[in-house]
Amino acid sequence: MNLAKLMIPKYNTACLQETSTVRQGLEIMRHRGYTAIPVLDDNGLYVGSVTEGDFLRHVLRVGDTELKTHEHYQVKNIFRPEFCPALTIDAGEEDVLRAVVNQNYVPIVDDRGCLCGIVTRKAIIQYLAEKNLVQAQAPAMV
Repeated sequence: MNLAKLMIPKYNTACLQETSTVRQGLEIMRHRGYTAIPVLDDNGLYVGSVTEGDFLRHVLRVGDTELKTHEHYQVKNIFRPEFCPALTIDAGEEDVLRAVVNQNYVPIVDDRGCLCGIVTRKAIIQYLAEKNLVQAQAPAMV
């Protein structure tokens, strides 16, 4: 599986810094329709993902739905570092399939841990469907 061909590059992916405000994250989610967003540290290293559920738990804990209130909170205080673990660009097909069973996208990182982009569950399903179609159309070898 060539992840580089399936990957949405980082520059086409909305990301948040750990120091981004919760309001910024909420606005990106609303604008883009995402259910989760990769979180990076100041060096561009992938540190985890923040989800709709993380934002919801934060809003319920704070007890205020006014966006201005959430300018005082940072994403680093609400996201779960263990959620949505990253893979490297040379990850095997089995590792990728295991990952997309549990998450909507797979963050792809380089050898330093910097985010290169994401591979969506949809892209993996399309790849597998096309692969199966090609195999089904191939003449049988006798």
